[in-house]
Amino acid sequence: MAIPKTTPARIQIQEVAPQVDCGRYPIKRTVGDTVEVTARIFRDGHETLGAAVRHKGPDASRWSESPLESLGNDIWAGSFEVDRPGLWSFRIEAWVDRVASYQEELRRKVAAGQADLRSELSEGAALLSSLDMGDEELTVEKALAAPAGMRTEKAWSATYSVDVDRVLGRFGSWYELFPRSWGGFAGVRKLLPRFAELGFDVLYLPPIHPIGHTNRKGRNNAETAKPGDVGSPWAIGAEEGGHDAIDPSLGTEKELRALVADAKKLGIEIALDFAIQCSPDHPWLKEHPEWFHRRPDGTLKYAENPPKRYQDIYNLDFGSEDWRGLWQALCDVVLHWVGCGVTVFRVDNPHTKPLPFWEWLIGEVRREHPDVIFLSEAFTRPAPMTALAKSGFAQSYTYFTWKNTRWELLEFLGQLLEWREFYRPNCFANTPDILHEYLQAGGRPAFEARIVLAATLSPSYGIYSGFEHCENVPVRPGSEEYLNSEKYELKQRKLDGPLLPLAAKLNAARRENAALQWLDPLTMLETENERLFAFLKRRGENTVVTIVNLDPAATQVGVCVVPVSTGLPPAYPVRDLLSDEKWTWRIGRNYVKLGPGQSHVLRIGG
Repeated sequence: MAIPKTTPARIQIQEVAPQVDCGRYPIKRTVGDTVEVTARIFRDGHETLGAAVRHKGPDASRWSESPLESLGNDIWAGSFEVDRPGLWSFRIEAWVDRVASYQEELRRKVAAGQADLRSELSEGAALLSSLDMGDEELTVEKALAAPAGMRTEKAWSATYSVDVDRVLGRFGSWYELFPRSWGGFAGVRKLLPRFAELGFDVLYLPPIHPIGHTNRKGRNNAETAKPGDVGSPWAIGAEEGGHDAIDPSLGTEKELRALVADAKKLGIEIALDFAIQCSPDHPWLKEHPEWFHRRPDGTLKYAENPPKRYQDIYNLDFGSEDWRGLWQALCDVVLHWVGCGVTVFRVDNPHTKPLPFWEWLIGEVRREHPDVIFLSEAFTRPAPMTALAKSGFAQSYTYFTWKNTRWELLEFLGQLLEWREFYRPNCFANTPDILHEYLQAGGRPAFEARIVLAATLSPSYGIYSGFEHCENVPVRPGSEEYLNSEKYELKQRKLDGPLLPLAAKLNAARRENAALQWLDPLTMLETENERLFAFLKRRGENTVVTIVNLDPAATQVGVCVVPVSTGLPPAYPVRDLLSDEKWTWRIGRNYVKLGPGQSHVLRIGG
């Protein structure tokens, strides 16, 4: 190895945290969060070091600075606050404080009883000559009183990124509905005050676009539609238009804008579905045939996910020679709806599209519109799920629906905590595609247990309409599809399900308790009964304990063991946020008896 041509930095900055994949991807935070930064900083020799974290927000031209403090053993720590959405940057700067280094050496010599310090004082006079020290001869006292902070031998770490979303990117209660079952945009608009009373933050609408006629699906996914069958909203495109058009049965663009505006006045966001697929009648098939993959015989292959077949849908070809045109067209679709006031998008099956596309599209949209939030619906392997999160998705669907036992939930939560720097979970209790066996067999107690778990474990959770009515009949044994699925037929929905009071209590508890607005800190609690699942969440002075009976068929008895390590007093009052009952709990074992699927959500302190 050749000798370096320039003087190498002697200060080492290592183990900078937080970071994701050596800084390749940003960490995630929301507006108002404090980014806690640590690093290991050292130099050969005995010089005194100083360090700071330099940071700047979106479009800022200058760096701001927050000090780092030494914690010992070469570990330094500090923080800075992010106050607006967008992409932030930070890096560590370290330096030798030449004045402090000189003073430390002088102080040690004085403490050792060294009498002749004339050479040291002459060295100090030269070092401090730039400071206003007066005309008198330098003394030990004056040298030790000189202001430190002279920065020399500066060194910098790599630059790291922080992707900052609105608080809704981390915390929110979602409700999914098909607007055609509620009287279109006008019908949903009338119900906005009631949704606000229930405490929902987001109303998510499946695709609102014209539905194709060719190969339209009938009820219960029948391959042949009958007269009057409305088809699947995910078969996008007809003579009225494609991804930038609205199905006339739902209303007009003007009515959508009014729905979005009225919702925002009540603190509710309207989320649209972004599904990258086309019906055989989509205008793009004629305008851009090169965007679709054809077999050697010239035919198009419809979408499949065996054993499911989607004869009414064609996928777009991201390997097209005109892939740039395709990328831009899809970005234009998102920007069109952003122009209508929509700032939340649920993305259908993003794991079947290229990761570079998502990184580009989300970056393009959020560069001009940093308030936009993307939710990834990718029920797939951990690697692509986490890669999508790193690529810019603010939230992600999870495996929650399939985690129903104590040990499944423990494994699931361990995984989420491992991913917490870049992966924000949204725990939907059900979806139009997923009716889990637990709900099918457990009846109302199963639904009650699952909504409490979803709402208290995860900062973001959701339910699909029908959940509050405990709809639990599958299309056939062993299937997770609903009988008479709303995906293929029109229903007459009303906002009057028996579980809505429970949802309202949970949403109120979430808004009133900061501990429920973050994934962690999370402490699992022993119950001495594997059918009882308990955990403690804390944020500042706010502490909430949740205990759920996972058994939808029988009452379960056990204890909830609160360890000394929680820092709680020996005895303390608790109040159940669901029933408003009050008890006195203690460190150690607390008796618990819960009916089938029932829960306690206890706020410590009453």
